[in-house]
Amino acid sequence: MTARLLIVGPQGSGKGTQGVRIAEAFGVPVVSTGDIFRANITQGTKLGKKVTAILDKGDLVPDKLTGEIVRDRLSQPDAEPGFLLDGYPRNAAQVKDLDAFLTAQGASLDAVILLEVPREESMARLQLRATEQGRTDDTPEAIAHRLDIYENETAPIVDAYGSRGIVERIDGVGGLDEITERIFAALAARGLDRVVA
Repeated sequence: MTARLLIVGPQGSGKGTQGVRIAEAFGVPVVSTGDIFRANITQGTKLGKKVTAILDKGDLVPDKLTGEIVRDRLSQPDAEPGFLLDGYPRNAAQVKDLDAFLTAQGASLDAVILLEVPREESMARLQLRATEQGRTDDTPEAIAHRLDIYENETAPIVDAYGSRGIVERIDGVGGLDEITERIFAALAARGLDRVVA
């Protein structure tokens, strides 16, 4: 059984943590644009240097560059039985790009998991993470800027997928296990069952 999933939510909604749990339970890889970019930054690659300059301004990586990276990753053998996308698509142009790529493979997304978290909660979580991890890109201004971008660009993709009837709105506030169980229950109701209990 395949599971082609997308997890969406504002920064600080727990997407990364929940994404790993979901991917493990379904036996599919997490395809996180953030992780791909961070790995390149750490390794000091050409892409990493490009991305650093963009992120330091508090901006998001351009669609064309992000799309190329995601298509390459989804073409790898481990993503054949499915995947969990995190951080892509994040706007209408990227939705179109992903649709074209999946359609060419005779596939489509099975479900979009939307983690709903109030803005104040996202801000508080991100500021705590910045303090704990010493992340210089998580200044209050940069956080607010990224949340504005999310609300303006990413939230409309939920409408696009909502019209297809594949969005599962999940309350992203509560204990980690509690939120994970909400996600699993919503996916099970769609006939998407875990391969690992």
